[in-house]
Amino acid sequence: MPVAPVIYAQGKKLRRETPRLPDAALPWTGHVPAPAGSVPATPGVPSPLRLLVFGDSTAAGVGTDTQDAALPGNLARELSARWNVAVDWRAVGENGATARDLIERFLDDATSEPFDFVFLSVGANDALGLRSRGSFGGDIRRIIARLLEIHPEATIMMSSLPAFFRFELLPHPLKWNLYLHSQSLEAEARGIVAQNDGVIMSPPPPPYSEGFFASDLFHPSEQGYRDWARFAIDDTFTKGQLE
Repeated sequence: MPVAPVIYAQGKKLRRETPRLPDAALPWTGHVPAPAGSVPATPGVPSPLRLLVFGDSTAAGVGTDTQDAALPGNLARELSARWNVAVDWRAVGENGATARDLIERFLDDATSEPFDFVFLSVGANDALGLRSRGSFGGDIRRIIARLLEIHPEATIMMSSLPAFFRFELLPHPLKWNLYLHSQSLEAEARGIVAQNDGVIMSPPPPPYSEGFFASDLFHPSEQGYRDWARFAIDDTFTKGQLE
């Protein structure tokens, strides 16, 4: 509470001065062919695998020119290489979306057709908006329940929240307090994820590499999305959450 006025002022200044990058250009769909050669597809994995990337600005590809160079295309290539399958991918979401926004404006679209793998990227804007842990958790429960209802055989992976304490753009004390709040929201989400079969959550990210951020120093660049997708899929395979 003693630093609340400072945090509020820093947040307003940050929103005012940070460049607003556009979404990735259309189309928000794509295809990755199966790896060349005679290596068979992983048993039990459909080819083409249907991938949905659902969420906020990172689902919208902010920080890159195309979705192929953003999270959807990179996740598709990682899954294709791991399972030796073709991947059809689609992105649904909006820059600035909170979990509540996804429910109210995008969940019907995200459940309008079947998918085999859903990557949910949400929470950063809930943290920035200082939403309560209970409200955020209730929305995550609703999103996961609806995804499981419509895609009962799919694997659903929720991303961890950003490591805000590593964002050079953010000043202190905003940086540390935002990180603490985001960790509270993430802990709530991890508890919900653990209660649902077929749902997993990626671990906290490693230190961001040089070149990870786009020109606004907030969203990932092409390299950042590539690093993120590789880490998320590598870690889950290593831990046996995906086989």
